[in-house]
Amino acid sequence: MNLNKLMKQAQKMQEQMAKTQAELEDKTVEVQAAGGKVTVVANGAGDVVSLKIAKEIVDPEDVEFLEEAVLSGVKQAVEQGKALAQDEMSKITGGLGVAGLGL
Repeated sequence: MNLNKLMKQAQKMQEQMAKTQAELEDKTVEVQAAGGKVTVVANGAGDVVSLKIAKEIVDPEDVEFLEEAVLSGVKQAVEQGKALAQDEMSKITGGLGVAGLGL
């Protein structure tokens, strides 16, 4: 195999991955927890971009339930955002895996 050709292919893949990572910041996933009372939106970079809590779920006598609902929603949203990123990156790498690339 031609080393020059291989280097060009690697560079092209790296450029595609950088472009995709930038695009992932604009792609979002939405998760609802506690029967739709907590809504969390995360992007493909795994960042939480919004959080909405219905006022009827806020009970000063049961703060623990609200904490658990928010935490559950955030965890699910971040997980789905990362899964979206992994799916998009695998399209570029052809399923070779991107573990060494921080994803």
